[in-house]
Amino acid sequence: MTTSTAPTPRIAVVGAGPGGLTCARILQRHGIAVTVYDHDRGPDARDQGGTLDLHQDNGQLALREAGLLDDFFRLARAEGQEMRQLDARTGEIGFHHVPGDGERSKPEIDRGHLRDLLLRSLAPDTVRWGRTLHSVQGPAGGSRRLHFTDGSTVEADLVIGADGAWSKVRRALSPATPRYTGVSFLEAWFHDVERRHPELAALVGPGSAAAADGARALFAQRNSGDHVRVYAIQRVPADWIARAGHTARDTDALRALLLDRYRRWAPGLRRLLTDNDGPYVDRPIHALPVPHTWTPDPAVTLLGDAAHLMPPLGVGVNLAMLDACELALAIAGHDTLADAVRAYEATMLPRSADTQRLLDGAADGLLSDEPHHGGPHHDGPHHSGPHHGEPEPSGVR
Repeated sequence: MTTSTAPTPRIAVVGAGPGGLTCARILQRHGIAVTVYDHDRGPDARDQGGTLDLHQDNGQLALREAGLLDDFFRLARAEGQEMRQLDARTGEIGFHHVPGDGERSKPEIDRGHLRDLLLRSLAPDTVRWGRTLHSVQGPAGGSRRLHFTDGSTVEADLVIGADGAWSKVRRALSPATPRYTGVSFLEAWFHDVERRHPELAALVGPGSAAAADGARALFAQRNSGDHVRVYAIQRVPADWIARAGHTARDTDALRALLLDRYRRWAPGLRRLLTDNDGPYVDRPIHALPVPHTWTPDPAVTLLGDAAHLMPPLGVGVNLAMLDACELALAIAGHDTLADAVRAYEATMLPRSADTQRLLDGAADGLLSDEPHHGGPHHDGPHHSGPHHGEPEPSGVR
């Protein structure tokens, strides 16, 4: 805050994903105290999900403001920017982007590595683990009380909802809930790929590979540690697995179903459906209404998926981190929290509405067999696990 005589504000961030941690890091760099509350029992409670590409004009800008950009480049995989578009019937490569020497437009980093980088940058005890939010109470415009499922409460002058697709903080501002887009991902994992799955490793390369036939698609993504994640993308009812009489853990039955649906695809691509290690993970894709806005409240605001959940087209984590950066800088640069929230939302809401409109219905575009130079980037909160007692989130950011 710019006024040295102002009382120290009590700032609570809910959600220790990339957005929430980026906000906390930049606030602390400006000498502003902040506490982050997260549902997880600890930083290593579960797998953090797949790989993310951080863009020069948003995610990387936030890391620069956080003083972590050089550390990011030491961890990031520039080779992960390679993208292959494959023909579904033949498996042959059509479009092929190979990054040039020194290209840093959107290098890849595992979500867990990014989270660890941000966590290490924070003051000790910034994150309070194992705190599942139940609700945010209090009068509009006044301080708020966070109620946790363990019975504890916390008073805050500003509550920042960075708690993803199924945000509990959002309920203090907006009745909006994510809606199913009609497109669902079924995730498969492959481990030790160079030794155990060499054909798959050669097919995907060091970055990602995608194929589609207009009704369904496959997207494969190289992760660090010799892992690959593959997503079978289909336009289906949200409960398509249950309608078929199965559960997500019925691996053999689902595999047979997928092989029938992808029966006209190239044999090499069909191996992405048959050779996976372990069960599939069902990830129906959700999005918030377009546009998503709310009546301003100086004591509560949102960032990332909590504010503008969109289809998984590589913008989610980047916008969350840009939101976090701009909010933290607004808090540092204004005399009051009310002024800071007003200035932040005046920029964030129009930007997110524009992007929401651009991507509205774009989940269907993932199935198009027209040549395109990108693919889904599953960087949303379903990889960051359940948020504060909700079912596993299935939308993205």
